[in-house]
Amino acid sequence: MHRISFLLALLLLVSGVSAAEKRLSVVRVNVTTQSWDFHHPWGKRQPFTRRAIGAVLPGPRVLVTAELVANLTYLELETPEGGRKVPATVEAVDYEANLAVLKADSADFLAGAPELEVKESAIGDSLSVWQLENNGRLLVTKGPMTTAENAAYPVDGYFLIYRMTVQLQGRESSFTLPVVRDGKLTGVLMGYDVQSNNANIIPAPIIRHFLRDVAGGHYEGFPRIGYAYSATRDPALRRFAKVPDDVTGGVYITEILKDGPAAAAGLQKGDVLVAVDDAPVDQDGNFPDDAYGQIPVAHLFNTHHFVGDKVKLHILRGGERKTLETTLTHRPPSSYVCDPYIIDHRPRFAIVGGLILQELSRQYLKDFGPDWLRRAPERLVYYDRFQTELFKDGPRKLVFLSRVLPTSATVGYEELNNLLVKKINGVELQTLDDVPKALEKPENGFHKIEFEEDPKTIYLDAAEIQKTERMVQMQYRLPTLKFLE
Repeated sequence: MHRISFLLALLLLVSGVSAAEKRLSVVRVNVTTQSWDFHHPWGKRQPFTRRAIGAVLPGPRVLVTAELVANLTYLELETPEGGRKVPATVEAVDYEANLAVLKADSADFLAGAPELEVKESAIGDSLSVWQLENNGRLLVTKGPMTTAENAAYPVDGYFLIYRMTVQLQGRESSFTLPVVRDGKLTGVLMGYDVQSNNANIIPAPIIRHFLRDVAGGHYEGFPRIGYAYSATRDPALRRFAKVPDDVTGGVYITEILKDGPAAAAGLQKGDVLVAVDDAPVDQDGNFPDDAYGQIPVAHLFNTHHFVGDKVKLHILRGGERKTLETTLTHRPPSSYVCDPYIIDHRPRFAIVGGLILQELSRQYLKDFGPDWLRRAPERLVYYDRFQTELFKDGPRKLVFLSRVLPTSATVGYEELNNLLVKKINGVELQTLDDVPKALEKPENGFHKIEFEEDPKTIYLDAAEIQKTERMVQMQYRLPTLKFLE
């Protein structure tokens, strides 16, 4: 008996898997998703499945990336060896931070599974990426953590990431993978480049922030400060901003987001931000983080702090020192003129005689493909990119004509597409909700549609539209002609 235990321990040592790692703290996660087709907003794309490895956390709960569960239609957890499956639900999700917590529908499914604690890592640490073989055996691949820096997340976040160099093997359940150090969860793999062997990891500080917020019972999200800045390495810019010679750092404020925490504090364009609370800000917008060295000050706002926290902004205004105070908030995607993402619910639309009217979102632009910045209509990309400057006073949403279904009411307009709609029958459109009311008052029996671009104006016969509504729905097999909820 002792000989068998010794041989088992020896086998684990030779395979590079410690006894602690062999006690599986992971489960397989199987997801079926079906996203909405933003170019045909009344329908969905074909469903597809994804498989991943989730980390078991205290609760017990399972941590995965939010990408995995986006637009899901079915979710289940499976034991590592594939012996048992149970349905599961999403307890909390944050698409900006790309994290989600799952809960098994069966209370005993995770009973006995070791729960992983969350632990931070430092540059140079050896990290382990956990995968599963088909037979449920744990496959551990180790590599060094190379950097910690702020970077763009897949949807709309800009947060800290860990980067590591590791040569991963191809496995079926690899959409989400736990990253472990010393038997504790230090991150979740969210991107891997097979050519460079570089892995991008959602790090422990982001995970810990997310879990603490979820534990509060009402998830608030990650706060944002709401300003843009430029570096002040240029001596001429520093002289122009009247930065004293004894001030070595600071960044030049170039934009203030309306109704954001920075605006509430009274921060203005042309101010020079030199410190946040007790943390000095250098000329590139970094502050000295205890764990990661010089890192963008955004990390201080969105990860060191929570929604509702108060922060002090130490600034120079015309060379005069001032201290401003504000309360950090999270801005929901629906508050933007052009939503940065629309996930888990269908897009809003209205079909008027064959004109497909929608509200512009980045999700619509991304449906042009991975290179959507080049392939999507240039003007719509421009509206999205500069929405803060272009639409300070409204509208609240950008209503646009995505394309035209050929009907008897749209003869001659079939080629029109991707045009910003300003007015219908003289009514300025603030959102798509204004369209039904505007259509109640045709001018001399015609609907007048006004665009930002050419053709500036088109006319539709109101009686012809009403007569062909049912025919349009049947001919194009549309479940509905509008969705405004």
